[in-house]
Amino acid sequence: MISERDSETTFEEDSQPNDEVVPYSDDETEDELDGRQPGAEPGPNQTSRDTQESRDPGKKDCSWQVKANDQRFYDQPGFKRTIFLCFKKSKYSGNAIKTYKYNPITFLPLNLLEQFKRAANFYFLVLLILQCIPQITTLSWYTTLVPLLLVLGITAVKDLVDDIVGATFCSYEQHTPPSVAHVSCCDTEQGEHSLLWFQARHRMDNEVNNRTCDVIKDGRFKATKWKDIKVGDIIRLKKNTFVPADILLLSSSEPNSLCYVETAELDGETNLKFKMALEVTHRHLQEESALADFDGLIECEEPNNRLDKFTGTLSWRNSNYPLDADKILLRGCKIRNTDFCHGMVIFAGADTKIMKNSGKTRFKRTKIDSLMNYMVYTIIVVLILLSAGLAIGHTYWEQQIGNSSWYLYDAQDWSPAYRGFLNFWGYIIVLNTMVPISLYVSVEVIRFGQSYFINWDLQMYYPEKDTAAKARTTTLNEQLGQIQYIFSDKTGTLTQNIMTFKKCCINGQRYGQLNYQAASPDEGALVTAARNFGYVFLSRTQNTITISEMGVERTYDVLAILDFNSDRKRMSVIVRESGGNIRLYCKGADTVIFERLHPRNLKREATEEALDVFANETLRTLCLCYRDISQDEFDVWNKKFMEASLATSHRDEALDKVYEEIENNLILLGATAIEDKLQDGVPETISRLSKADIKIWVLTGDKKVSPSLSSALLQTRLENQRNSAGSSPNSSLKMNEPFFQGSRDRALIITGSWLNEILQEKKKKKKKLKLKFPRTAEEKKKQMEKRIRAEAYKEQQQKNFVDLACECRAVICCRVTPKQKAMVVELVKKYKKAITLAIGDGANDVNMIKTAHIGVGISGQEGMQAVMSSDYSFGQFRYLQRLLLVHGRWSYIRMCKFLRYFFYKNFAFTLVHIWYSFFSGFSAQAAYEDWFITLYNVLYSSLPVLLVGLLDQDVSDKLSLRFPRLYVLGQRDLLFNYKKFFLSLLHGAVTSLIIFFIPYGAYLKSMGQDGEAPADYQSFAVTAASSLIFVVNFQAIFGSIALYFGITFDFHSAGIHVLFPSAFRFTGTAPNALRQPYLWLTMILSIAICLLPVVAQRFLSMTVWPSESDKIQRNRQKYLLEEQQWKRRQSAFRRGVSARRSAYAFSHQRGYADLIASGRSIRKRRAPLDAVLASSGPASGDTRDTS
Repeated sequence: MISERDSETTFEEDSQPNDEVVPYSDDETEDELDGRQPGAEPGPNQTSRDTQESRDPGKKDCSWQVKANDQRFYDQPGFKRTIFLCFKKSKYSGNAIKTYKYNPITFLPLNLLEQFKRAANFYFLVLLILQCIPQITTLSWYTTLVPLLLVLGITAVKDLVDDIVGATFCSYEQHTPPSVAHVSCCDTEQGEHSLLWFQARHRMDNEVNNRTCDVIKDGRFKATKWKDIKVGDIIRLKKNTFVPADILLLSSSEPNSLCYVETAELDGETNLKFKMALEVTHRHLQEESALADFDGLIECEEPNNRLDKFTGTLSWRNSNYPLDADKILLRGCKIRNTDFCHGMVIFAGADTKIMKNSGKTRFKRTKIDSLMNYMVYTIIVVLILLSAGLAIGHTYWEQQIGNSSWYLYDAQDWSPAYRGFLNFWGYIIVLNTMVPISLYVSVEVIRFGQSYFINWDLQMYYPEKDTAAKARTTTLNEQLGQIQYIFSDKTGTLTQNIMTFKKCCINGQRYGQLNYQAASPDEGALVTAARNFGYVFLSRTQNTITISEMGVERTYDVLAILDFNSDRKRMSVIVRESGGNIRLYCKGADTVIFERLHPRNLKREATEEALDVFANETLRTLCLCYRDISQDEFDVWNKKFMEASLATSHRDEALDKVYEEIENNLILLGATAIEDKLQDGVPETISRLSKADIKIWVLTGDKKVSPSLSSALLQTRLENQRNSAGSSPNSSLKMNEPFFQGSRDRALIITGSWLNEILQEKKKKKKKLKLKFPRTAEEKKKQMEKRIRAEAYKEQQQKNFVDLACECRAVICCRVTPKQKAMVVELVKKYKKAITLAIGDGANDVNMIKTAHIGVGISGQEGMQAVMSSDYSFGQFRYLQRLLLVHGRWSYIRMCKFLRYFFYKNFAFTLVHIWYSFFSGFSAQAAYEDWFITLYNVLYSSLPVLLVGLLDQDVSDKLSLRFPRLYVLGQRDLLFNYKKFFLSLLHGAVTSLIIFFIPYGAYLKSMGQDGEAPADYQSFAVTAASSLIFVVNFQAIFGSIALYFGITFDFHSAGIHVLFPSAFRFTGTAPNALRQPYLWLTMILSIAICLLPVVAQRFLSMTVWPSESDKIQRNRQKYLLEEQQWKRRQSAFRRGVSARRSAYAFSHQRGYADLIASGRSIRKRRAPLDAVLASSGPASGDTRDTS
């Protein structure tokens, strides 16, 4: 038993989950997010660090000091940092920026250094060095140099273009171009097409750095270049100009010093936002002389990448004023609808938030990438073993034959063992083509082309917003064909995010079917509906709000705004009415409002009933309430509020605590209900994806999505799971059997609070004063064992939840925070090892998008944060089916065929050397001409393999959408795995045997037409090489055959031998050998024997053992005819009927949980194409319940 003294904190857990309790705060920076995984416990180092920070909070939160109009202030020793040894420089960055990576001098050395950090490139560099040692190599140095230079050159060009135009390319050390393109005002297209390629990015940087704005110098505003702006400067900006640094807004030309800015370069949002200066600076800092005399001191947070957060304090004239993000203009913003404004520079250059967001991103690697790397490692091991075996063979041969053959004496008295050692390295060089040097470059080229196919797809273009599909990365295309779980936001992703004010409850009375619509989300809908009822918002200053109430204009003094965040789930405002009364108005989620109501709220029960009705119709609900506050109570509270507003550390926590003190004993006014309709095509998309065996989970912050399965599922199965798994840790650890029996489709609906309860997330701690006593060793051991048991139990609970949820056809998580969304995704990745995709449209979906294997952003009403953090983006949810079922599936099939073919052709090419070794004394002699070895992967076999990877299709895009079950190939890894790899190795080995031994047997005892024996080494090499080229190309595309013969005849000509006699030794071999009919018959026999099994296998797979795609391809004409007949029926049936797009929304029927689970379509007027054309099984329009 653990005594009370063992802990300084206690947990107060409720018997029922509370939606207010969240596992962690949603106010962490991206850097902090990258450093921790959802659900992870802090380690001892983290705990000690937190303790240290709590003792010295100012060190973390407000250690950045900025003094206005005083550059000598920054020369203090405390503001210097050591850069090297005793050399120091100011910690405050200058305002000049550098976005380029290379310049004409550093490009070559830096790029080569980066490329040789890759293991494959470094491996071939070592081989090149070994080939320069004559005692080892039997191959010319150029056989490795030419392919290596080609690979390095292609990659260098890619990196160079990336540096010039900032495009997103595939890279194994991927850098994200600034997500906030502060140089976007430059002509990007001009940079892309400029011949002065080294100067393009430099020119953009110079243009930005040399822009001018007015800066106070010597008491007057003077035009100053951006690069000369310093921290603490007072600047003046004019309308339609960009903000050069992160500045504190001091005053503006607008009333109350409002300033309107466009933040499209920061977050992609084109709608204007307003910033407002402090009242004291608005009042006193309008004139130039006052600005020149301004000597305020700002203490604020260190530079960071949080665009929406800022904490600081302005000290001026013996008073302190709190600063937040609403008073800060960030670099990259553009001044709009404001003639001029004044500001004080806080962060400059590399310290600005826009530049802090331009670092590295977490690199996502595909499943095939990892498998491919392991296969390359396997090849290297095989290469070493083969080389060692052949070296041993050479040692034995030297002992038995070499030493006794006088004509083989080379004037070197080396022992057989030493010769075998040298031959080991010789075979490493000869067999190096087993390790594919061009593999990674070829993969990048294929992915790059596939990305452009996505970008060019007009069927994924959304004309209403002029938004095309965009592949924002080129590294993940084939993984789109392996998705098993989709995690989707609801609002703005599945719905239009165009809110309609539908119903409300006022004083317990429900009013419905209001048709007042606004084009913006919730706030716009509420304000517009209020206007239509006669309550019109007119204007606002720093301290007042003016409203027209049924034609009567009233002005309210704003005393305090208690802002919204995801922890509070509410927002309040305290105003003074014209009569002097002070009142607090609050709106928020019902769970948090009801907990803070006065005990005597007569209309609470009626409002709760109304909320249940609204929620069952899946409307978005809010509760409204108020409270009258006395002047004395407000004065006491306001003092605490001001102290919390000026806190230098943990300001948000301090404010939340103060807010709690005033937001209580509220009087309920009523509730609102807003409708958000589904986007077009969502039911059909969900149906198709479900048929592709993709499980869809909806993660939303709304209260309820569908009540249809709540009582049947949550009250029985989930409750049983909680009781059985929560009864004791031991019982939970033994649960391995399935949660459900039978094959019925089920859906799981769970709230964020239940999610915390089930997953054993840490509750918020309430600190209590306790005396500390030293613990004994036994107590420490018991405490450690307890923690280990608790961690094991928690992990098992998480696994149980994932197992339970994954047995359901659909999962809906309501009332979840952004961090909980990411946590759910991480849990599925961790325990199911499944490929996941997350799709969302808002900033609250960014964590989920970054956590999933594939992140998809939708260009919606909530800005571009999700798009800018995503891997792929488009305008509507319905395009997801084409991205996965068409492009994803094609990319996966193409990549798998490419890899199998690539490994096969390399094995077929390289293993010939091994068979030749048995007839050359294991001397590491190459079986081919050096130039054939050099160009085989670069030219002779590159075109077929690239075309397979770019253009291969098994069925058309229409058939891919019509038959979603074709998608399961990628989910099950059926087309590329270790089994397929070893089959490719075996196929290549058999091909190499045929390529070698048939010519060898044919030339063993033969004579040509002219009486000369064609069985010389050079003729044999040409025969084997020509046979290999025919075999490899006949299995793909014939494009490289003509290229091979053209280059071979040139390289075997007498003219090139005269110019380079040591490099081109096969003089006249190809013309002489290829005019022999005997040689052509030998080649035909070799090719026929190699291709016969391939043709037979393909014939049998098409006729006897056809795959699903083979069956569909065989009947494609029939499906095309049926589709044409269906279209004629459609036009006939719809004659005279007005076109009507789907008006289905969550509120119209039972909701979409059942829809996802059953794959049904709600619309019944006309059966869909699948129902008309399907030859067997229920179609997508079947309305029968499968549950």
